[in-house]
Amino acid sequence: MNEMNAIRAHRRGGPEQLTYEKAPRPQPGRGEILVAVRAASVTAGELGWDATWTDSFDGSGRDRTPIIPSHEFSGVVAARADADAGWQEGDEVYGLIPFTRNGAAAEYVTLPADMVAAKPASLTHDQAAAVPLAALTAWQALVDHARLRPGQRVLVHGGAGGVGSFVVQIAAALGADVAATVGPDDLDFVRSLGADTAIDYVHQRFEDQIDPVDVVVDLVGGPTQARSWDVLAPGGVLVGIAAPPDTQEAESHNARAVFFVVEPDRAGLESITQLIEDGRLTPTVDRVLPLADGRAAYEALEREHRRGKIILHIGD
Repeated sequence: MNEMNAIRAHRRGGPEQLTYEKAPRPQPGRGEILVAVRAASVTAGELGWDATWTDSFDGSGRDRTPIIPSHEFSGVVAARADADAGWQEGDEVYGLIPFTRNGAAAEYVTLPADMVAAKPASLTHDQAAAVPLAALTAWQALVDHARLRPGQRVLVHGGAGGVGSFVVQIAAALGADVAATVGPDDLDFVRSLGADTAIDYVHQRFEDQIDPVDVVVDLVGGPTQARSWDVLAPGGVLVGIAAPPDTQEAESHNARAVFFVVEPDRAGLESITQLIEDGRLTPTVDRVLPLADGRAAYEALEREHRRGKIILHIGD
């Protein structure tokens, strides 16, 4: 068969542009594998990224429409372009697809063979699809950029969301003392993830609830990020994921400011897999929808409060 079912957009825009339709089945190129997607995860803000629609991060590249969204997946290797790809047909894998390629909201996807890892055996495909983008963002924020050490103190803004729930768990697993700001309905949930201190941002000022911290991971931006400098200890680091931190503020507080875009990272994903298999990291799935409801999944990202990730179930 040369066709597959997919969610596609033929012109740039929001969820209103997404349609469930037939699309050409991709073929793997040299060094690539073809994956039969079993589940894919959708990400807030994805339809606003230049990389979703072009072949560059700044929007200056070639227009790629029609595009297929969703860049984290779990599935089964269906074919490989060459024998040295390192995977066999039938292997269960998961991973993060580069943002300037078509994504996984489809029955098949191709990507470089060295960007995937073996799916955690303890997870279903739906659960595994919630991991790669969100957990790699958390891992790279804490390990690669903040260089977190055991015993340090971490403040996470937005600790109940898709990425924030992984930041809390990974920071706790690495031996940090963790505080997280969440809505009033998520206080017990974030404590269950390993937060030592849960702060209700609606009714409490986080500045009044904690001592100075070594690391702030900000998934909120705006005034919340700006206020975070006052709780950051000298020599600390503020990692902005929602928005770039102010480098002048960092300098005035004798701190570091970091902003980054998550990248596919097989080694990091394998470290995350080990935490999952050791029982120290659990993905949080908000809901599972069929692929045909892909537009509804992206609409939910824009209008609803979520606890964890929204998953598109594609095949068994």
